[in-house]
Amino acid sequence: MHGTIENRDPFLNKIASQLGRPRISSPVDRPNWKFRPQDDVLKDATQDELLDVLKEQCKKIHTDLYAVDVKDLPSTLNEIVTDYGGGPVITWKDERFSQWGLDSLFNEEWPQKNMAVFAWDYQKGEENIAIAETANVGITISEMTLAESGTVVLFSNENKGRTVSFLPATNIVLVPKSSLVPRITQAAKKMREMYHETGHLASCIQLITGPSNSADIELNLVVGVHGPVKMSYIVLNDL
Repeated sequence: MHGTIENRDPFLNKIASQLGRPRISSPVDRPNWKFRPQDDVLKDATQDELLDVLKEQCKKIHTDLYAVDVKDLPSTLNEIVTDYGGGPVITWKDERFSQWGLDSLFNEEWPQKNMAVFAWDYQKGEENIAIAETANVGITISEMTLAESGTVVLFSNENKGRTVSFLPATNIVLVPKSSLVPRITQAAKKMREMYHETGHLASCIQLITGPSNSADIELNLVVGVHGPVKMSYIVLNDL
């Protein structure tokens, strides 16, 4: 379903009038910039080199980083969640968790320890949000990861609720090594390509750089202002 735009022409005509010029209705040619320095940053870096950059950046954004082989993911994830104080845990409903060997952890080991594990279920509506509010740990997956800034990019859909990443007290993001890109320049290009190939993108795209923090008041950094207090990235060697 597509929405309608009300009073668009009068609104745009008024803006043009205030600018003292006729309204421009013809397409604007995309500029061909002579210099594009944003494309040069880390452009020749390998995935290993990008991982090194990400590790250093995580030190600056108060985020713990673990680099593991896929076979070691269950034990590493269990250790981190235990250090965070255990459950309740909320996750996306994503088949990659099964592919990475987490079914036993989610469905057997943690429940046997009386640790509640809830997978986002769009059919349960706002119940998902209530569970996320009381969860200690949220677990998500990064689709693209910006090495330069230490930013993970999350795509939401009906099985990947937005609140899983910011309502729990702590946040763990699984980062496929193949998802590493130098910076937002490359991530934006990838998203544009995805749109042209499929005709759509996620309804919400979250760019998250470490735990919630703010230095708005007298430049004093406060962590945990409006989201998770602690955050960990687990980089999976999927190459």
